[in-house]
Amino acid sequence: MKLITHNFLTSNIIKGVKNGYPLGILPAKVEVKDVEFNPAFITRMLPKVDWVALQKAAKECGYGEGLPDAIKDELMEDTDFLKKVHNALMEVEVIEGKLVCPESGREFPINNGVPNMLLNEDEV
Repeated sequence: MKLITHNFLTSNIIKGVKNGYPLGILPAKVEVKDVEFNPAFITRMLPKVDWVALQKAAKECGYGEGLPDAIKDELMEDTDFLKKVHNALMEVEVIEGKLVCPESGREFPINNGVPNMLLNEDEV
């Protein structure tokens, strides 16, 4: 599971959960896979990404170093910054582990890079 995917996942459909975002990550196996750098894509995606959730996820996976606390306009043209964001969003991949709902503590397994977000009947 790439962190770009994680940034858009929520567990708010669980009974009694209002927000369910951002999901925590308990990584068991993380890999960094080369993905071609596309600065235009990163620049277009950044406004859609929850920056605080991305920082948290990258730190939980051990790859949050170098990400600033906030995105300033001048950073959008800084190639080094865009490469760091690209690395976090596109190259860091959780292969095995768990996602954790911040409200209920419900854990969702990640196997072979795929999060299983299926709920039991009594959770809906």
